[in-house]
Amino acid sequence: MDIRHLFRRNTFEHGIHPAQHKELTSGLPIRRLAFAPRLIVPLSQHAGAPAVATVKPGQEVVRGEPIAQADGFVSVPMHAPATGVVEAIQLMPTARGPKTESIILRVYEGSSQEVLYDNPHDVDTMSPDDIIRAVQDAGMVGLGGAAFPTHVKMKPPPEHKVDTLVVNGCECEPYLTCDHRIMLEQTDALIAGTRIAMRAVGAGRAMIGVEDNKIDAVDAIADRLPANGPITVHAVQTKYPQGAEKMLIDSLLGRRVPSGSFPSAVGVSVFNVGTLAQIGALLPLGRGVIERVVTVSGAGVERPGNYLVPVGTPVRFLLEHAGSTPKAHELILGGPMMGMSVASMDVPVTKAVSGMVVLEETDADLRGRKVYPCIRCGYCVEACPMHLNPSLLGLLAAKHEYRKMEQENHLNDCFECGCCSYVCPSNIPLVQYFRIAKTVNREKAA
Repeated sequence: MDIRHLFRRNTFEHGIHPAQHKELTSGLPIRRLAFAPRLIVPLSQHAGAPAVATVKPGQEVVRGEPIAQADGFVSVPMHAPATGVVEAIQLMPTARGPKTESIILRVYEGSSQEVLYDNPHDVDTMSPDDIIRAVQDAGMVGLGGAAFPTHVKMKPPPEHKVDTLVVNGCECEPYLTCDHRIMLEQTDALIAGTRIAMRAVGAGRAMIGVEDNKIDAVDAIADRLPANGPITVHAVQTKYPQGAEKMLIDSLLGRRVPSGSFPSAVGVSVFNVGTLAQIGALLPLGRGVIERVVTVSGAGVERPGNYLVPVGTPVRFLLEHAGSTPKAHELILGGPMMGMSVASMDVPVTKAVSGMVVLEETDADLRGRKVYPCIRCGYCVEACPMHLNPSLLGLLAAKHEYRKMEQENHLNDCFECGCCSYVCPSNIPLVQYFRIAKTVNREKAA
């Protein structure tokens, strides 16, 4: 047998190899979290227009019932994560900072985890437009962290013909293992969701890309796929940020997405494994997204694991369940490379939250590192997967040359992966500079 494929993996140019820390949770099965006494459901948990509440304070709702409708095409509805009564609709804090209008649901004590609201579909007879409409009705967004409405991705511009569906199972962020467990435990739902998405976008084949530190997931998927079928699974090299859609397209297909373009420009649509597993499980039943798998990990967690968490669960409740060590110092929603540190424990878990990492004060990244001037070593240039010059962008940012960063140096091609900040020996917070520059440019454009 030719075993060369076991050692040589496809990958992209540049990138980094941070410590993985996945062994803390990769072997732990998904466990269901109990309901918090109150759930906070923000009406804006996705890119695009916020949903519009369709319930009123004092109204009773059942688990799975729609409680907010989409406000246009680039928007998704919300569904009740539990059976209870709407206590209020008001502005509440979010992990991103600004307060957002939210539905506060008081959960009935002893409420069942059973979903009491559905509207079944015969998926086999649905047209692509029917599928897209049903995906929007389910409130489905990208569960890899971007939270872009999935139905919008399923309808690429008419001038672009999609021939390949790329399924992203890389999960390259340190600590996070929720996608890994989904691939192992919800394999059939993942494959069903992949077939549904292929029909929606009109793709003739699907390629599932998984980093080679999760070979058990590759094997689990391969065992359920017919030989020579339109869906294949591929191991790619473990390297950050392999899970970025442009990087994965390059690794699997050798296609480069042009600057300023989307994957559909090269005939590809990309979906996260968690998103497709939910589509495969929910669409036939006509149910909405009311919970998601969240990895809770880090040195500051007493009982790390992968938890099935109702949307709207306060972070405080989740952390109390998982337990925190006396030295717990910083909480990050998402992974440590692209996630965000949160100051309030009262913000809710949303559809976009794939992980909760709790670090201790002794962790290297929390020691209050001093920032030094750029020494032009070029490490950031060698690391940048988008082949930008982060050093030059950082120098321009220091001079507030934000427009020049965008117009002459491709600032908007940066997807803020953090590779440059990670390798910088001067500890320059380059990603933070780039985020400020983008925000200023957007505000001026508006």
